[in-house]
Amino acid sequence: MGWLGGLFDGVQQWLFESVLQPMMFSMGLASLLENGYEASGWLLVGLLQLAVIVAVIGPLQRLWPVEPLTQRATVRTDILYTLIHRLGVFRLALFFTVDPLADSLFGALRVAGVSTFQLDGLWPGLTDLPWVSLLLYLVVFDFVDYWIHRGQHHFEWWWRLHSLHHAQQQMTMWSDNRNHLLDDLLRDAILVIVAQLIGVAPGQFIAILAITQLSESFQHANVRLWFGRWGERLWVSPRFHRLHHSIGIGHETIKPSTGAPSSAKAGEPHVVLGGHNFGVLLPWWDMLMRTANFELRFDPTGVRDQVEPGPDGQLRDYGTGFWSQQWRGVLRLFGKA
Repeated sequence: MGWLGGLFDGVQQWLFESVLQPMMFSMGLASLLENGYEASGWLLVGLLQLAVIVAVIGPLQRLWPVEPLTQRATVRTDILYTLIHRLGVFRLALFFTVDPLADSLFGALRVAGVSTFQLDGLWPGLTDLPWVSLLLYLVVFDFVDYWIHRGQHHFEWWWRLHSLHHAQQQMTMWSDNRNHLLDDLLRDAILVIVAQLIGVAPGQFIAILAITQLSESFQHANVRLWFGRWGERLWVSPRFHRLHHSIGIGHETIKPSTGAPSSAKAGEPHVVLGGHNFGVLLPWWDMLMRTANFELRFDPTGVRDQVEPGPDGQLRDYGTGFWSQQWRGVLRLFGKA
């Protein structure tokens, strides 16, 4: 890992000095050079991810597709989402919104005598090894991500935003970042706060998010692939995650009705928010919380209200382009769409 980290640092330094630093000087942003150097790291990681997506995951989609690609316009929109997130545009927005608030909050806590701690300092010696420390933080963040994901599917208001991610009926390697920006903002704010609380170094935080994002791109790929009986229980596969996106399976739970919903009689089953396979990297949490589904199947993806008319007899429109999808998400949040 030492030589790999050194290579990354060298390329990051070159990118910063050759591209970002002259640009920032010309724009009068010399006071933000330290932040610009950090941004060059995010940009480099994003470029590396895009290279892997195109060079490795792309050929796999062509070799073993689950379904033929017919809705190319929606995939082009997903590519735009990916570029916005992986090239640091969304990260730049966080720099001006979430990061200053988090820094102010934790700065005030330190002044008050409340300090955070280094999670990897709990086991001196063992966690001094960089890769052990990275794996420890990776598992912790994945546990947090599991519960964030459960929340996105449990709370009705949050699902109204998160459902945009599930409305893609043709999942591809570009579908991971297809999210409402408010949904992303809330998730990333939680992760930033957790990172501050447990003392993750900036470099480790970037590495954790890079590993997570690249794995998620693979999980969303249009690939008929699974990891076998034991592999499926070690790491989330495209099959495991596709079931989470499957209509009527992945994000719904059928429960006996108590008569509460006006449309259901007591004793008759009705559908509520819930589902299966919420794990982001590790299926362990789904196994522990009994939300795992390991059936070897590849079902159509999307949301039920896209294929079955609602009470008004209409199918729900989630929008086709970036701005229409974002606007309709806001309308859904307030019960207007």
